[in-house]
Amino acid sequence: MYCSNVISTQAPPRDTYVISGPESEKHVAYSQGFTVYINKGAEQGVKIGDEFLVSRLEHDSLKQEWFKKQSMLMNAMGQLYKDVGRLRVVSVQPKISVAEIVHSCDLIYRDDIVQPFAERVAPNYKPVEKFDIYAPPSGKAKAMVVEIKGFGQDAGIGNIVYVNLGAAQGVKVGDYFRAFHYPGAGSEYAFRERDTQYKIYGFGATPVAYNSTDLPRTVLGEGIVLRVGPNSSTVLLTVSQRDIFAGDYVELE
Repeated sequence: MYCSNVISTQAPPRDTYVISGPESEKHVAYSQGFTVYINKGAEQGVKIGDEFLVSRLEHDSLKQEWFKKQSMLMNAMGQLYKDVGRLRVVSVQPKISVAEIVHSCDLIYRDDIVQPFAERVAPNYKPVEKFDIYAPPSGKAKAMVVEIKGFGQDAGIGNIVYVNLGAAQGVKVGDYFRAFHYPGAGSEYAFRERDTQYKIYGFGATPVAYNSTDLPRTVLGEGIVLRVGPNSSTVLLTVSQRDIFAGDYVELE
């Protein structure tokens, strides 16, 4: 829940941030067990024992598109804010506080965003029942896996993906998304043979050309919504029959 990240069009306040820490000449980054300095102190109401969450605006340094229009969809969803840690104040001065890193998802850097701690309620998992790889469409809103945590190409059970439906479209924490794929279809840039749903050169072809949506879709897995932005959801994959790729479809269950 506290390392899942969120994509949002609403930027968090930047008025509170990490300055550095003890022996700053030796440390370029900080992790669990270290202490850091933040730019708020007693004059701003900070007290010993106060807790904060640390996040950072994250960009894909490779700028690699895995499927067509991925960048366009990502821009509509917003910007990725990465969860990097949790702080507890151990000493307060008038304008500066010293905080221990009590949990870190990643290394904490200078100028990382600091916000007051707000508890994130973990949703309840539903029991895993017999998984139907040909489950019929739910008839509810459909979207895509636009990004994968870590800017990867594929994900499986236990991984986190980001889809382009969020609070503005009625998605709530605890909702489930089903991921699926149409046979022979794909928007990835990786080379693939076209129209394999009804023909493969040298191995037969049907007399009728079938669209990918004419045949039963393959259900790949499902996941639970951990966080929502205005136009995005952070989804933890709880079931996966095979790899789920950026560019695969999802629907609300």
